[in-house]
Amino acid sequence: MTAFLFGILSSLAASAIVLVLGLVRGSRPLWWLVAVCSRLTGTGLARVYPHQSSAEGDIARDLDRARWVKVLAGRGNVLTREVFSPLWSGELSPVSVQVLLPDTLTIGDSWLDRRSQDLRMFDPGFTPDLLRNQVRANIDYIAQVTHAQPHVELRSFNLPHTCRVIATDRVAYLTFYSSSSHGRNSPCLYARAPGLLYWIALQQFDVAWTNSSSAHPTP
Repeated sequence: MTAFLFGILSSLAASAIVLVLGLVRGSRPLWWLVAVCSRLTGTGLARVYPHQSSAEGDIARDLDRARWVKVLAGRGNVLTREVFSPLWSGELSPVSVQVLLPDTLTIGDSWLDRRSQDLRMFDPGFTPDLLRNQVRANIDYIAQVTHAQPHVELRSFNLPHTCRVIATDRVAYLTFYSSSSHGRNSPCLYARAPGLLYWIALQQFDVAWTNSSSAHPTP
């Protein structure tokens, strides 16, 4: 059932990407056209960033306004950068923050291992354990900086994972992963609530959260 649901969501997401990326490809002057089309079609898509990093300024702005935050990431490096530091320092205090990172304890047939294999095809620096160690380091970091913040929940997942999601009660940022490049090089979609893409983002997160387990920092 989970695989079937992910297939449906991925198909919807892929259709949306095909419709918009050819037009905008991160071009700021055309964002207004995307916004108009999204209102007519109900997709909620407001803009497309050429790469994940180019969205970080706007992510910081939306985190500052959020009542709650949900993050589903394949590695989680963004969680250790300045864009998220106000959450961990207590400068911002949303009602809840839910973070999902890949399960680092399952060895062999895991999504993390499959993603590592993809990365090694085009990036020879990725040894079999490098991605796993990077995720473990990010789990350790988040567990340390949030140990006194009961509204922050950190869990791990081992499911087919097609995109990074950063969502609030108002907006969602989606980066769809490719098997032939790092996620940081992929376009990032910005979707407002309500709308189809925003709903897809929350569905992706909720399915993974339902099938997740407690994330354990390195002893």
